[in-house]
Amino acid sequence: MVLSFFKKNEKGLELIAHRTISMLADARHSFDLASAAVLSGAETASVAEDIRATDEHINKAEQALRGELVTHVAVHGSTDIGSVLSYTLLIKKIERIGDQAKNILDLAEEGVSLVGEEDTVELIEIRRVISSMFAEAADLMAEATTEEAQEFYDRATELRYSIESKIRDYMHSEQPGSYAVPRAVLYRYWKRIVANLAGIVTGANEPLQKQGYINDGEIDLDD
Repeated sequence: MVLSFFKKNEKGLELIAHRTISMLADARHSFDLASAAVLSGAETASVAEDIRATDEHINKAEQALRGELVTHVAVHGSTDIGSVLSYTLLIKKIERIGDQAKNILDLAEEGVSLVGEEDTVELIEIRRVISSMFAEAADLMAEATTEEAQEFYDRATELRYSIESKIRDYMHSEQPGSYAVPRAVLYRYWKRIVANLAGIVTGANEPLQKQGYINDGEIDLDD
């Protein structure tokens, strides 16, 4: 079964679907730039303007899409109301990812640089994995079986648990705060991004009232 709200009433919702995927590409762009500022020595000032401009573009796209979804309901009635509400939740998750990218930029602007540290290679690899998940999520949003969406969710969950373990380690670390705190904060932002990517891909296969939750609605994916 394909992700149904991307396939229902394509004449009315197909353009919105494409623009939603474009929002996710913008969020990935901001994530990559912000992470590069912290991990790869990219000049913070040069990427900050780009990230903030991209975030503004994401916010404007969210607002425009909300308006178009309202118009869609007004024109077509309640036939697609479930799809419209699903889109509304989905674009909010993408907007949150953009906000987390800005938070990573804030670390860089506070002077956090993890370039040349003993764990830099490990951190860059995790960033690479998360970045690749953006592209995979976009493909799955366009078309995926329930099994493919579940497989993505399972991998995202495994990564999220690994990141949570890192955060706990830094919370109890005997390393100085200047070492442990920036890493714990960075991992927390990454955790939220991974959770939202999982929610984006799997949301269309969940009952509307449980989207963004797992374990029969007991655990909030959005953190």
